[in-house]
Amino acid sequence: MSLLPRHSSLVTRLNNPLALTHSIEQCVVALCGAAEWYCGGILLKMTARCAIVAAAMLIGCSCKAFVLPPAGWQKTAHNNVLQNSLDDGDRISSQLQRTINTLVTAAALFTTALTSPVNIHVNTNEPAITIEKSQAYALNENQLFISDVWFKVTTQYFDQSFNGLGESGWRAKEKEAFQAVEDTGPDDDELVVDAIKTMLSALGDPYTRFLPKEKYEVLTAYATGGTGKAGIGVQLLEDPRTKNVVVMATTNSGPAASAGVHLGDVILKINGEDMTGASAEVVAAKCRGEQGQKVDIAFLRKDENGNAGTEYLKSITRAQVKVNPIQTQMFTTESGKRVGLLKVPSFSTETVKEMVNGLRTISDDGKLDAIAIDIRGNVGGYMPAGVEAANLFLPARAHIIAEVDKSGAITGYDADGIGAATSTPLYLLVDGRTASAAEIFAGALQDNQRAVVVGSKTFGKGRIQNVQPLENGSGLAITRARYITPKGRDLHGVGIIPNKETSQCESADSARTCLSNIV
Repeated sequence: MSLLPRHSSLVTRLNNPLALTHSIEQCVVALCGAAEWYCGGILLKMTARCAIVAAAMLIGCSCKAFVLPPAGWQKTAHNNVLQNSLDDGDRISSQLQRTINTLVTAAALFTTALTSPVNIHVNTNEPAITIEKSQAYALNENQLFISDVWFKVTTQYFDQSFNGLGESGWRAKEKEAFQAVEDTGPDDDELVVDAIKTMLSALGDPYTRFLPKEKYEVLTAYATGGTGKAGIGVQLLEDPRTKNVVVMATTNSGPAASAGVHLGDVILKINGEDMTGASAEVVAAKCRGEQGQKVDIAFLRKDENGNAGTEYLKSITRAQVKVNPIQTQMFTTESGKRVGLLKVPSFSTETVKEMVNGLRTISDDGKLDAIAIDIRGNVGGYMPAGVEAANLFLPARAHIIAEVDKSGAITGYDADGIGAATSTPLYLLVDGRTASAAEIFAGALQDNQRAVVVGSKTFGKGRIQNVQPLENGSGLAITRARYITPKGRDLHGVGIIPNKETSQCESADSARTCLSNIV
């Protein structure tokens, strides 16, 4: 009699086994769909695979043992109630067995989707399974590397339409990159980099980019104010017209400056190797090396009219130098005003500290009628430094910048009121190479009417990047947000129009010349 309540309860719970089976089959579709999504580049380890299969089989076997009568059980006439109950149980057990088999199949299909080169499509209307080749199968090392890059961009990129591609179009770009490196090995780095660059180019964003090891080292050193390895103390830039790498600045008392290298000198050869067509990052990497080692560099110095001049060779000893120290100077304008000058070549984690020290230096040097900050040629660097530098010159609660992320959320940055110089007349010198963090700094001071901007229109970079390392020593820059100035201006592609535009403030002109007839 003890079986009757148990079987009756089972009949009540499964009074429509076919409907239950159909529901479970639909769960199979969901499981397989989840498996296909999950396999966008993530593979389970073999132990996890075995665990899924083993668990599914154990559940199936346990359920069958619970529902089906024991082997050798005989139905007899002296208990009709029990016999009728078992007849019902046979019908239900047959239907439930199909359900259990479906569950076991679901687990197997889910595991297969994770571990096999197939896409599995289950049709609930017909007893059929379609199997196609899938990208989920055992990605090679280069494909896994591409997958890592794709995932980082997907989760951080500020434009979630992915330049209009949509999620499916952006995933298609990953698959194209997979196909491009499908038959590659560990020595095919160039093919892998080309595939990544092609994938990222679909975003139409030159600032979201793959960074080879040398370029990543340069950028991180630039942002922290160091050089990593020993160098010669120069800031380099690729001339977009000639494609030559030009010296844009030299560190005071650094190896290059001590050797007589000048602003505007072109680097032709390093240790006899021709640098024609090489990027500024490659040239910078070849200038660096072990401290105390000599490097032979051939330069071209143009004449006063900018024409090809004299080639000369210098043997320069590498040393540890700061790449972007702030320089200070005092001068008197034609009107007799005493101006303290800070030359800020870039923004790094050290910039604000050096700027405070520079302000103290010019303040201690007698009468100070105005402050001039020269950010011509300053292409930016460490974005928070631009914000913190603006804070030095603004009163409490003045808006500095608003950052807009991928979801449209706005984060504002305001001055804290402990600025070092909030009242002395302030002038900013800018040009077409003033960009990024330097534009954040200039835009905040101009919009708050704290500074007069002098020179020519700035570059116009209104996007903020995350620069992060990859596992092989290379790096990845991802545009994570855009910024707007206190007056709501998006400077991207527009730049800052100076309050005082002048043609007498080119890179070769002195600060005194720039401020002639202005201060």
